[in-house]
Amino acid sequence: MANKGPAYGMSRDVQSKIEKKYDDELEDRLVEWIVAQCGSSVGRPERGRLGFQVWLKNGIVLSRLVNSLYPDGSKPVKIPDSPPTMVFKQMEQIAQFLKAAEDYGVVKTDIFQTVDLFEAKDMAAVQRTLMALGSLAITKNDGHYHGDPNWFMKKAQEHKREFTESQLKEGKNVIGLQMGTNKGASQAGMSYGRPRQIIS
Repeated sequence: MANKGPAYGMSRDVQSKIEKKYDDELEDRLVEWIVAQCGSSVGRPERGRLGFQVWLKNGIVLSRLVNSLYPDGSKPVKIPDSPPTMVFKQMEQIAQFLKAAEDYGVVKTDIFQTVDLFEAKDMAAVQRTLMALGSLAITKNDGHYHGDPNWFMKKAQEHKREFTESQLKEGKNVIGLQMGTNKGASQAGMSYGRPRQIIS
């Protein structure tokens, strides 16, 4: 962590590509949502990727965020009285947030790795996780989301349809348009090229 030297060559190129995926405008929206969701006591980060990383690094802000999406009495993450200072405790706090986010419904592919945040390896992945969490909170519409509903996209929801037995039977008699139609068609008078010639 602290003894990580500068990157050279290909690893430097890869890291710079990852850093370019970070969205400053999205950072502003996420900060506004976290403050609206958790209250002003969480403070605000310095602008920029590293300021955002330092703000979230110990896992407390993230834990308070995910806890705010649950009703009182069923908070999934235990938050210590004083912010953890030891590295493994901070990483453990981030891991608890990630587990709670997955339990809330964020899919595994949208969840960042602990080192992505802790070592600022991929802050764009952190943004993706927070976006997925916000979208789920909007979609659930259970009264625990605070903030502007336009900050996140609603996730698609299942829309089950029920058909009666008679409707299902009617459907078997219909020829779908993608299969074509045979109305008014016949093969009368059709010829396909020249007749076969047998030469002996």
